[in-house]
Amino acid sequence: MSNPLYVINVEAAIYKIDKYLIIKRSEKEEHAPGVLSLVGGKVEERMAENNVLENSVKREVLEEVGIEISNSFHYIESNSFVSDKGYIVVNIGFLCKYESGEPRCMSEDEVSEVHWMGYDEILSNPKAPSWLKKSINKAESVRLRVEKI
Repeated sequence: MSNPLYVINVEAAIYKIDKYLIIKRSEKEEHAPGVLSLVGGKVEERMAENNVLENSVKREVLEEVGIEISNSFHYIESNSFVSDKGYIVVNIGFLCKYESGEPRCMSEDEVSEVHWMGYDEILSNPKAPSWLKKSINKAESVRLRVEKI
């Protein structure tokens, strides 16, 4: 991508029972280095494909933390922000259920820590940025609705 109009980013609020998988972004990341975050990344430029957002979420989760998530995705929210390089990023968040594997840092250039954290633990963590807390609030709302079904 030489000069994209938008960068499309997907992120996963992965839950296992009543905990969410939270990563600490690597200090080497160009955007938001060293902060707590959901797992996610860019939709890669490829040939046209069906389910591009869902496939991108599954790929990013596997690449960054080495786990599988279920095929059941629930939309949380979309928002946009300007990256540190000045690109407009369209961000789409999904609630995803943990399926299998032991989460670990797959690339030290992207993830420096992984943690299973409870909802209240995330909201009270001083190292969690406001945008993460907002996303977790929305994810928890969707999770509670989905779990009742």
